[in-house]
Amino acid sequence: MPEAPGTPETSQTPETSRTPETPGTPEAPGTPGAPPAGAAAWLRERSELGVGLLLALIGILVLTDAFTMDVDIAQRGPVGPRTVPFAVGTGLLVVAALLTVDVLRGGRGEAEGGEDVDLAARGDWRTVLLLAGVFLAFAVLIGPLGFPVAGALLFWGSAFALGSRHHHRDPLIAAVLAVVTYAVFDRLLGVPLPGGPLMGVLQ
Repeated sequence: MPEAPGTPETSQTPETSRTPETPGTPEAPGTPGAPPAGAAAWLRERSELGVGLLLALIGILVLTDAFTMDVDIAQRGPVGPRTVPFAVGTGLLVVAALLTVDVLRGGRGEAEGGEDVDLAARGDWRTVLLLAGVFLAFAVLIGPLGFPVAGALLFWGSAFALGSRHHHRDPLIAAVLAVVTYAVFDRLLGVPLPGGPLMGVLQ
């Protein structure tokens, strides 16, 4: 259809020119999505290396105790007191080495998928410190007080640190557990445990 005389032709609107982004421009520090840099970030992404280091230290400690253990000449043979500590220490070192190699090759542990676990929640350091204090007190008191008393304090203190507030029931259960544990190890299994002031009563 011919155009009406005098009507100017409609000019097409040119496309809006866009300023090209400068290639290779680094993101500003603190920009969301910017990858963390530095040794701290590298270690944070491979935090499982700490587990490997801990296993290696425990393995070295177990092997050191195994090699420095005093063995009676009458007990020497293919299987002796050093056999189990040596096997455990060697196994710990092997597991630590395999875990370290796997982490350095990019292996990552799967995140906890429990529905009742809040992965973003902060750690409960109060409970951790209370438990550490209870175990330290047990290590200090087992000598002078004996296992029955120190063990009862250990069980009771652990229950308290983990949130139990039954002040009449917990001490009784802790005392029964400590005495039963002492009797099983000292009498049935032949593993001597310090009895402390209750040695005469328990015998």
